[in-house]
Amino acid sequence: MNGPALVNIVGQKAAMGEGYTYSAALESSDLTWTPSTLDTWIENPSALVPGTKMVFMGISDPADRAALIAYLEEN
Repeated sequence: MNGPALVNIVGQKAAMGEGYTYSAALESSDLTWTPSTLDTWIENPSALVPGTKMVFMGISDPADRAALIAYLEEN
């Protein structure tokens, strides 16, 4: 598995999805996936949680991030 399921992620605590092994950094982050937190994460995951194992360069365009977050909120 490349990552955890993202269904109903908005409002959930980070690193709580079943069936995926999270980095110690994310597990100890105490984050909740709010639209604001997701925006920061999607922009640059390693800046929000240094030591995360997520290999993702981020999305710099605010409109693209907003569209992705809106999609996550609906699904």
